[in-house]
Amino acid sequence: MDAVFRAARRLLRDEAKAADAVQETYLLAWKKFSSYQAGTNCRAWLFQILFNIVRHERRSWFHWITAKEEDIASVDIPAPEAVPDRITDQEILKALDNLQPAYREVLVLVDVEEFSYKEAAGILGVPTGTVMSRLSRARTQLRDQLRDTARSWGIGAG
Repeated sequence: MDAVFRAARRLLRDEAKAADAVQETYLLAWKKFSSYQAGTNCRAWLFQILFNIVRHERRSWFHWITAKEEDIASVDIPAPEAVPDRITDQEILKALDNLQPAYREVLVLVDVEEFSYKEAAGILGVPTGTVMSRLSRARTQLRDQLRDTARSWGIGAG
C-alpha cells in the first residue's frame, strides 16, 4: 500500500488526491478481484488500476490527452553522466515534478518502483518500446535539470 500511495503522490502531486486515488484503487481492486488472475503479479495489477484512475482524473481535471507513442528508433541515448553528491532529495523531486506526466509515469514505475519494462508497458497500456523511449527521454530531461542545479553550485562548471 505504501508503494501505491508513494506513486500516486508523485503522479498527482497532492497528498489528499493521492490518498483518494489509493482508496479508489483498493476499492476497485476489491470489487474486481474476480478478474485478477491467480499467479500473476498482484502488485502490477494494483498499479495498473492506480494508473487508470490517475488518467481518468487527469482527463476530468485538465482534459488531458495521452501523449502519442514515440518511435524507439528516434531516441538519442546520451552517455551517462555523474550526478553530484550534493544534490538534495527535494531538488530531485522538484526535477521529477517538472517532467511531463507520460515521462514521470514511466520513470516512477521503472526507476522508483522497479517494475520491468514489460510490466510498466502492461500497467500503462503501451508497447514496451514506448516505455523505453519515454524512460530515455525522462532520464535525459531529469539529468539536464539536475546538471543545471549542479552548475548553479559551481559543480562541473567550466
